[in-house]
Amino acid sequence: MSSSTRLRVGVALDGAGWHPAAWREESSRPTELFTPGYWVDLVQTAEAGLLDFVTIEDSLSVQSTSFHAGDGRTDEVRGRLDALLIASRVAPVTSHIGLIPTVSTTHTEPFHVSKAVATLDYASEGRAGWRPRVSGRSDENRHFGRREHPGEVDPFDPAFQPFVSDLFDEAADVVEVVRRLWDSWEDDAEIRDVTTDRFLDASKVHQVDFEGRWFSVRGPSITPRPPQGQPVVAALAHSEVPYRFAASSADIVFVTPKDPASAKSVLAEVRDAERAVERTGAPLQVYADLIVFLDEQGGETGKARLARLNALGRPLTSDALIFTGSAAQLADWIVEFGEWGYAGVNLRPGVVTDDLPRIAEDVTAELRTKGVFHDAYEASTLRGLLGLAENVPNRYAAASAA
Repeated sequence: MSSSTRLRVGVALDGAGWHPAAWREESSRPTELFTPGYWVDLVQTAEAGLLDFVTIEDSLSVQSTSFHAGDGRTDEVRGRLDALLIASRVAPVTSHIGLIPTVSTTHTEPFHVSKAVATLDYASEGRAGWRPRVSGRSDENRHFGRREHPGEVDPFDPAFQPFVSDLFDEAADVVEVVRRLWDSWEDDAEIRDVTTDRFLDASKVHQVDFEGRWFSVRGPSITPRPPQGQPVVAALAHSEVPYRFAASSADIVFVTPKDPASAKSVLAEVRDAERAVERTGAPLQVYADLIVFLDEQGGETGKARLARLNALGRPLTSDALIFTGSAAQLADWIVEFGEWGYAGVNLRPGVVTDDLPRIAEDVTAELRTKGVFHDAYEASTLRGLLGLAENVPNRYAAASAA
């Protein structure tokens, strides 16, 4: 299998699954959602299927059908654990799969984010990534109370868009600061020479001296450069502003096409965004997010499962394509995305306890028969698994050597 035909497959984890009624399935484990064992089991299942990575959802407000506030529903999962801390818990009990937690950039400090993700990279021995997420809801803002907010404005109202643009501009600055802090220690800054009483070469630890609209950060980091040098930065994007954020700041981007036609147009929009921001280096790797309800072998079809769950409460709606069908049919879809120019897919299990094992066992088996998926992990880092450059130059080492 050549690198050009190899497709990457990840799975997006969010509570009991992406359907609002997923927790009510017989197989689900709602009493365990806030236990470490539950998350360890999910990620180990994904790793047993040789999936490339898991993403872990997070936010700074309780889940809601309303954009700006809680909805008062008690028939759906509410509450979540911190995604980055979940990833840190599962890191020592996994060995190959990439870990990409969601981290807010709006009410958190980039220095803390840098240290936390670098620590995850150490805990996982080079398998860390993170997905910066902006926090635009008014209730999220009220949790912190440190900035102005336009109030409960329709998020699609043109009056709300300057605020959204500012959030993404701030997120871009956060990513820039985080990347600089990761580079603030050169790879050989730690000497650890007992005979000369020198643990550190101070000339190889650098200030980052970032000055921006939202914050100024002098640096250096207090955490040595992560094992990957630069852990993977991922973005989730649905429209022009986040496409440009991804093009300027991320290594990979998750998008949400609705059908084959939009899959091609979305890819074109991402490439347009790269040109608009004059991206340099490797192009963005683009992954399609799909919600999946897979057929049960010899039992209920994915379509019937979705209809039954929809009848239990709030029907599932999404800006992403909702797939129902067999593992073979899903594998055909994934191959098509690869032919259109996607690097792979990030699959959102409709019911995680049912659909994740079918993804890990049946879908990957189908992809292997098509020659587009690996039969063993071929790299020890997330950057390596995704085919990204592994020896990322340190900007400050290069400057000091000039």
